[in-house]
Amino acid sequence: MKTDYSSLRVEIRNGVAVIFMDNPPVNQLSKHFTLELGEAVVSGFEDPGIRALVLTGTGKNFIAGADLTEIYKMTDKSALLGLVEAMSDFLARIETGPKPVIAAINGNALGGGLEIAMACHFRVAAKAVRLGQPEVKVGLIPGGGGTQRLPRLIGLYNALQMMMEGDPIDAQTALYRRLVDEVAEPEDLLGAACAAAQRFLSGRLSIESRRTRNTHTRLPSAAELKAVSNGARFLATTKAKGYLAPFKVIEAVEKGLSFDIDADLRREADLFCECALSDVAKNLIGIFLNTRAAGRLPRIAGIIPRPIKKVAMLGGGVMGSGIVHVLLKSGFETVLWEINEDAADKALSGVKKTFDHAISRKKMSAADLESLLGKRLQTTVSLEKIRDADLVIEAVLEDMTVKQELWKKVEGLCGPETIFATNTSALPITEMASVLDDPGRMIGLHFFNPAHRMQLLEVICAKKTSDPTLATAVGFARAIGKVPIVVNDAPGFYVSRQLGGLFGGSIHLVADGVDSDQIERVMKDFGMPMGPRELSDLTGIDINYHVNKTFEKRLGVRYKIHPLTEAIYRTGCYGRKTGAGYMDYSGKRPVPNQKVVDVVTEYLRANGVSPKTVSDGEIIDAMLALGVNEAALMIEEGVCDRPQDMDLAMVYGAGFPPYRGGILRYADKWGVANVYEKLVELEKRYGPRFQPAPLLKEMAQSGRTFYPA
Repeated sequence: MKTDYSSLRVEIRNGVAVIFMDNPPVNQLSKHFTLELGEAVVSGFEDPGIRALVLTGTGKNFIAGADLTEIYKMTDKSALLGLVEAMSDFLARIETGPKPVIAAINGNALGGGLEIAMACHFRVAAKAVRLGQPEVKVGLIPGGGGTQRLPRLIGLYNALQMMMEGDPIDAQTALYRRLVDEVAEPEDLLGAACAAAQRFLSGRLSIESRRTRNTHTRLPSAAELKAVSNGARFLATTKAKGYLAPFKVIEAVEKGLSFDIDADLRREADLFCECALSDVAKNLIGIFLNTRAAGRLPRIAGIIPRPIKKVAMLGGGVMGSGIVHVLLKSGFETVLWEINEDAADKALSGVKKTFDHAISRKKMSAADLESLLGKRLQTTVSLEKIRDADLVIEAVLEDMTVKQELWKKVEGLCGPETIFATNTSALPITEMASVLDDPGRMIGLHFFNPAHRMQLLEVICAKKTSDPTLATAVGFARAIGKVPIVVNDAPGFYVSRQLGGLFGGSIHLVADGVDSDQIERVMKDFGMPMGPRELSDLTGIDINYHVNKTFEKRLGVRYKIHPLTEAIYRTGCYGRKTGAGYMDYSGKRPVPNQKVVDVVTEYLRANGVSPKTVSDGEIIDAMLALGVNEAALMIEEGVCDRPQDMDLAMVYGAGFPPYRGGILRYADKWGVANVYEKLVELEKRYGPRFQPAPLLKEMAQSGRTFYPA
C-alpha cells in the first residue's frame, strides 16, 4: 500500500491500515486532499496485505467539511456537478468496498466529514467530539449523501432537525441515536477502532449488513414521510423565509429515501448544485469567509499582539456586566471596579444575572457560577487593584469630562504596556485620548447590547492609536469569540450611523403620507429583525434624537433633523422605557400611540399631504438607497474602506438578513447605477438627505462595484 502522501500519514498495524488525515488547519475536503484520500483508500483495497482500514484525523478535527473557497468560486453547474458526483462516487466506493473501513472520529466531524464517517462500516467517536451537518448555515445542503444516509441511521425526524438547523450533536447523543457505534476516551480511540476492525476480520461483523445503504429499518413509511416533511416545511416557511437550503433538504428526503440509493444520491447532488450556485449561498458563504478574515488588516500584518491575561472593567452597569460575563467565560482574570460599595454590589448582581439563561437551560449550575466568580472575578472600589491589568475597558457615564478624568487616573497607575479601551458609543475617542501622555495606547471597543450575546465588536481607531494597540485589540476580540470590525473614529462610528442611514428614510416616507404600518411590515419582510418604529421605541426616541443632533452638528446640513422628528420628540413619549413611543405599551399588546398618531396627522394636514398608496418595492428602494448612500459616504470619509467588513458589521450588529449578503453586496446585486438613479429621484422629492455621494456617482458612471467581480 502506498504510504507517501503530503496530507496523509499511513501506519500499518497487524494488517490494518490506519490513515491519519492531516490537512491543516481544520482538515477541509479540498480538491488535493480529497484526491489523496481517495488514492489511499483504493491503494488499501488493492493491497492483499491490508485487511481493513481505519480513517482518523489529527488535532481537533476528524474532517471539518468542504473547502468553501472552492465552492464559492464555482459558477458553472456542470463543472460543480462533476465534482459533487465524484465525491459521492468516492463515498459509495468506501461503502461498497471489499474491505471494512472504520471511522475513528477523533474530533469534529462536520458536513463532508460526517458524510465520510457515515459511508464507513463502523464509527467510533472520542468523547466530547461534535458531529453535524451544518451546510444549511452557508446556504447549502449535504452533497455527499448526507440527506440519504443520515435518516437511515438516526431516523427522519432527527435527521431533518440536524440538517435544517445545522447544529451539531455531541458524541453521547450520537451514540444514543445510533449515528456512532461506540464512544471511547480519546487515548483509547485508535485501539477501539482497531478492535472493531478485528471483529469484521473474525466474522463477528459483516460488511454487507454494516453498509449504511443497506440499513432500512429506520426508513419512514409513506405516511410518516408525508407528516414529518409537511411539519418541517411549515417550520421552514415560518423560520427560514428568504433561505433556499432548508426547502431543498426537504425535497431531497421527500423524493429520496428509496431502495435505489444511487438515484437518490444523484438527485441530492443536483439539488446541492442548485443551492451552491444561488445568490443566497454565495452571500452566506461570503459572510462565512469574511468572518474568518475579519480583523486581518495589512496595517497590522506581522505584528504580534501583546498577551492579555488580566482585564480590568471600569463600570458595572448593563454593558459592563455583559462584558464581564464575556471575560469570565473566555478565561480571563477579571477585576470589576465601581465608584462605591453599593454600585459594586449592584454590578456583581448584574453579572450574576447575565448567567440566568445558562443556568435555566442547565448549561451550568448555581454552584458552577459561584466557583467561576470565586476563581476569576474580583470586585473593588479601589483603582489600585487594576495596576497589573494588561487591558483596561471603560464603560462609565457617557460624559467626556468624567471619562477623561478617570483615564488620567488610570494612566498614572498602570504600566506603559497596558492597553486602554473605551466602550463609548458616541463620544469622540480621539478627544478622549488627548488627555493621555501616550494617546497611542487607547482604542475603542464598542460592544453591542447584550454584550454576552452579540457577536460584533467594533474596534475603533483614534487618530493616534498605535499599530501594536490595534493588533492587540483585534487579537483580544478573537480570544473572546467576537467578530472584530475595525473602523476609524467618527460620529456614530460605523454601525450606528449605517443603521441610521438604512432606517432614516422612514420619517421622510411617513411625512410624504406613506403608512408607517406598511413601512414596518415591509422592512421585516425584507429580513430585518425589527422595523424602524419598533427599533426606535426599543433604543429610545430621545437617545436617537440626541444622536441625530450630534450628526447634524458634526456632519452638516444633510443630517438636519426632520421637522416631523422634532414634533414626535416633543411629545415626551420616548419608547418602551416611558411606556409609550410610536406605540403604546400600557396594555397587553402594543397599539399605536395616539399622541404620535395625532402629531403625524396634524403634520400631514398642515403641509397639505394626503395619505399615499405605494408598493412595497418603492419602500424598500427608498430605505435601501439611503442606506447604501450612507455606506458610500463613510467610505469617502475614511470611516471604513472594506466593504466585506461593513457588511459583516450590519449582519452581526444590526441584523441585516445574512442571506442578502450585506448592504453593499445588496447594492451590487441591485446595480450601483440603479441605486444612484433612485437617489437622484429621491433627492428631488425629499431634499439633501438623499443627495448621492460623489463616490456612488463615480461608480455608476464607471461601472464599478463595491465587490470585485
